[in-house]
Amino acid sequence: MSFNYRLILLIVPILIGCNNYNLKTERPNVLFITVDDMNDWSTLFNTNNPIRTPNLIKLARKGVFFSNAYSSSPACNPSRASVMTGTRPHKTGVYGNSSNWRRALKGVKTIQRHLKENGYLVFGSGKIFHHHSNWAFHDNASFDEYLMMSINEPRPDKKINGLEGYGSRNTDWGPWPNNIEKTVDYKTVEYALNKLNKKYDKPFFLNIGIYKPHSPFFVPQKYFDKYPMDNLVMPLIPKNDTEDLPEGAKKMTLNKKWFWNGMLKAKEKDPNAYLEYVQAYQACGSFADDMIGKIIDALEKSQHRENTIIILWSDHGFHLGEKNHFEKFALWEKSNHIPFIIYAPNVTKSGTIINNPVDMTSIYPTLSELCGLKIPEHTDGYSLVPLLKDSSVKTKPALMTYMKGNHAVRSKRWRYIEYFDGSNELYDHFNDPNEWNNVASKEENKEIISNLKSFIPKVNKDQVPDL
Repeated sequence: MSFNYRLILLIVPILIGCNNYNLKTERPNVLFITVDDMNDWSTLFNTNNPIRTPNLIKLARKGVFFSNAYSSSPACNPSRASVMTGTRPHKTGVYGNSSNWRRALKGVKTIQRHLKENGYLVFGSGKIFHHHSNWAFHDNASFDEYLMMSINEPRPDKKINGLEGYGSRNTDWGPWPNNIEKTVDYKTVEYALNKLNKKYDKPFFLNIGIYKPHSPFFVPQKYFDKYPMDNLVMPLIPKNDTEDLPEGAKKMTLNKKWFWNGMLKAKEKDPNAYLEYVQAYQACGSFADDMIGKIIDALEKSQHRENTIIILWSDHGFHLGEKNHFEKFALWEKSNHIPFIIYAPNVTKSGTIINNPVDMTSIYPTLSELCGLKIPEHTDGYSLVPLLKDSSVKTKPALMTYMKGNHAVRSKRWRYIEYFDGSNELYDHFNDPNEWNNVASKEENKEIISNLKSFIPKVNKDQVPDL
């Protein structure tokens, strides 16, 4: 992918005073926005990308955009548990969406509890921790107040994509509902607006979880209208996209193709199924951007606008057919490359782009430092505050993990993947941004692999029991 986002981010008005890079003595508020399943196919990353995200661009102009940010894991539960506790999956054994993170992390305080115990009012709504039956993953002790997102998102009486024999109720897409007020995210945003409109005698930590573009891909018709079928941009997928994959990659994705296998069947029944699927994901991306815009606009109009940190991130990316893969649960770029933006009054400089690869274990220590708190010893990541002040600061490559013994390391140029069986992949992002050519077997890349391999964990904890 050729990134030309500099055109939209470098020439911008100075929205805040940026000469003073010291934190205020007054403890800042925090607006913490989590987005579910948002990949890098938006105009935030590249103006030529199809998913239009003007509100993300606006926020990036206001603060610092990390162009090479990566999830700690390409699955909801391990990714979110890693961010909220500041720990890496290979150290905790929290690998899957049903892994009992509380059992694995007894005594470890979430970032919410850390701020709460240091004088913050902690509010939340939407999907923050990974949802599960009876909200088993939610942590009541982390919040002073929390508005639960409905476990069962409102859905039509029957599948609206017309593919009753394909997948589950979750593998559905199409224009629905007609009224935006019936969406789960609308209710979450309304909660945020209400909280931002109030005055507090303590600093607040407002957690907002936007559910889209997670499946089922339901949003009102007006968002589908943004992406007409006769002008739809589709992923570029060569016929030999999977021919050079090692056994480890094949085994990892073998049982993770509920979307893809179903899509093959769906295309036999409806030739337009794949097109409509991609259109629906794009529509959901624009919807999520709209929801984020409402929150940011409300903050800008509120009494809290001068002293509120904004952190926006996605729990992981999403494949739309690349490498014959239609979901997350993989260690390639599309499953892990995510939007990540930080705005901190009197710290960040508007319109800054940082190209250093970072992963989301950095959020806990970064937020602690920005709020003037001690960084707990249990955190595995490092604070990004030095990088926020000086983009020339060197950092380590980003590390991603999915299930025991499978890891990816991302430097500025390279993605190295090593699987539990020792098989591997190497992609040169300077010359192969789509990861079409696995060059791990080339003799001239041995030293590169050796260097990147040094960041692969040597010890991997067994997976904790599922709930």
